Amino acid sequence: MEVLRPTLIRIGGRVYRKNHNREQPHQHDEEEDFWEGPGDGADEPCDAFVVKETERGYQCAVDIPSPLYKYIIGKKGETKKKLETETRTSISIPKPGVEGEIVITGQHRNGVVSARTRIDVLVESFRKKQPFTHFLSFALNQLAIQEKFLQFKEEVLERCSNDYGVSSSLFQNPAKLHLTIGTLVLLNEQEIQKAQDLLQRCKEDFVNSIAGGKPLTVEVAGIEYMNDDPAMIDVLYAKVHMKDGSNKLQLIADRLTDRFVTSGLMMNEWDRVKLHATVMNTVFRKDLSDEKQHSRTAGKYFKERESFDGRKILKLFENFYFGEAQLNSVYLSQRFSTDSSGYYTTSGQLTFS
Repeated sequence: MEVLRPTLIRIGGRVYRKNHNREQPHQHDEEEDFWEGPGDGADEPCDAFVVKETERGYQCAVDIPSPLYKYIIGKKGETKKKLETETRTSISIPKPGVEGEIVITGQHRNGVVSARTRIDVLVESFRKKQPFTHFLSFALNQLAIQEKFLQFKEEVLERCSNDYGVSSSLFQNPAKLHLTIGTLVLLNEQEIQKAQDLLQRCKEDFVNSIAGGKPLTVEVAGIEYMNDDPAMIDVLYAKVHMKDGSNKLQLIADRLTDRFVTSGLMMNEWDRVKLHATVMNTVFRKDLSDEKQHSRTAGKYFKERESFDGRKILKLFENFYFGEAQLNSVYLSQRFSTDSSGYYTTSGQLTFS
């Protein structure tokens, strides 16, 4: 079935099939082979990337963030050697921690194209395993919302603190209340700048026409939980909707996600963005800024979570009204950070009005 339904990896609008090598089941992940299509790269479109002809053959350069160099080099340089041997090329990689271009040279164009394609697939595969560094967000930390949230917290603790797992440490920092649109892995300043530029293009291409140059008025009301069992909740969130009943907020969030996924800056996780504002989360039991408390798995941080019984909270606060807010910006927010206002540090923003 793996042959009939192979793993597919999408890079820059093209789809590659990831082959499974049964003869070497214990090989390192970074040494996996990838099928590129007929001709081993010979049919690669000329505009996919630039291959220059030189006096010594052909050359192709690619910008890759320095944290990903190790996946191209491999253990004791084995991955790099294998790539060079199988594609008959020479691959020059900057020193660790130094941002620059990886340069591929070879006597045959097909070999250079093949090496470049395989490097792209390796980078994309291992990028997915990095913890996200930034996220697109709408801030919901207006003073009125914060005050209602603190009231919610106080009343929950007063009436439900004896319920299993419920404690004050589960509640969101009121200054960081937000809606997450999508997460990103940005590994150097060039990628951050690319995300900033794309955010501005989105403003020109569709956000202005949807928002009409005005802030979006939303209401934050009611609570809901993520998983199936209200007696074992990990995330409790407040529901958010447009006050005028329109779908402008959802449309902007979905189109931003589509654009960032297409650009390769964001992973496509859902068909549409789930608009929610986290108010209680079991990962808050410990300080998330202490990354030593976490282990990396599939690009995200995981740790053992202690769920809480939210049945009484849901019954008592099902329709709790957190207030009304004016959303005037989409932020490129930096994870594990705090600015002078208490919100996440902003690496860029798109403003409606």
